[in-house]
Amino acid sequence: MKKKIVSATLAVVMSMALLMGCGGKAETAAPAEEAATEETAEAPAEETAEAETEAAEELAADVQAIVDRGVLRVGVKNAVVGFGFEDPATGEYSGMEIDLANKIAESLGVDVEFTAVTAATRTELLDSGDIDCVLATFTITEERKKSWDFSTPYFTDHVGVLVEDASGITDLSGLVDKSVGVSSGSTSAKSLVEAMIAAGLITGEGYDAETFDPATWTEGVSFKQYEDYPSISTALSAGEVDAFCVDKSILAIYHTDGRSYISDEFAPQDYGVATTKGSGFSTYVEGLITGWLEDGTIDGLIGTYGLN
Repeated sequence: MKKKIVSATLAVVMSMALLMGCGGKAETAAPAEEAATEETAEAPAEETAEAETEAAEELAADVQAIVDRGVLRVGVKNAVVGFGFEDPATGEYSGMEIDLANKIAESLGVDVEFTAVTAATRTELLDSGDIDCVLATFTITEERKKSWDFSTPYFTDHVGVLVEDASGITDLSGLVDKSVGVSSGSTSAKSLVEAMIAAGLITGEGYDAETFDPATWTEGVSFKQYEDYPSISTALSAGEVDAFCVDKSILAIYHTDGRSYISDEFAPQDYGVATTKGSGFSTYVEGLITGWLEDGTIDGLIGTYGLN
């Protein structure tokens, strides 16, 4: 047994001697391995730092400002069931556009703050910087795109007209020489006039899409403008106007007993997220919306709120 141990020991000593004689590789092997290990350990740390820097650089300055603030400020409707509705008892908001706003804020890792807007105030608040974006049944038009950015549409509606059953109005022809209530700043009056011209109900003499003003239009139909939808509904009940014209999804909450939609619906209305023209946030929001359209998230929200 002793011989075996001694032989083994001698073999180890001789092997080490041979290695030493071949350039001292036995002495340098360990440091080389340690150096390689250190390089391997340093590489992931450097790559992680680079990735973090690139991730930070990916956010445009205005997007980073929202992140730093910790709050995304969104202009929304507060009286449009299914899109943006504020519970008068609890102050809680609900609707498809509210969910989209929450999801945008979640993607940024920030809270969300809602500001109730109307067709007349939403762009003023966006231009002044009081809000970061508008999710408020905001119809995309070529004219509006000159002043603000819009995301790819997340919903398409049509303009409709609501009347009291007692009026006997059932279609566009019944609106000739009538007074129609519309929201200030909306495109509803313009859409109605164009539909009546297309149907041959009015001549359209003097109509210019670029300069059209519902306050001064009187050819075949006239308009009264109101600051919010409840006011138009009240005016309809009181007989101040003969009809209530706006996007059909908005009219739904005012479609009560004794009222009906006329048979015609017209002027498809594409809703998009409005943001400041040329902003980095416009690009950021576009990426989110197109992604949610592709993966079915938006279709799911449309179904959840019965907007199909």
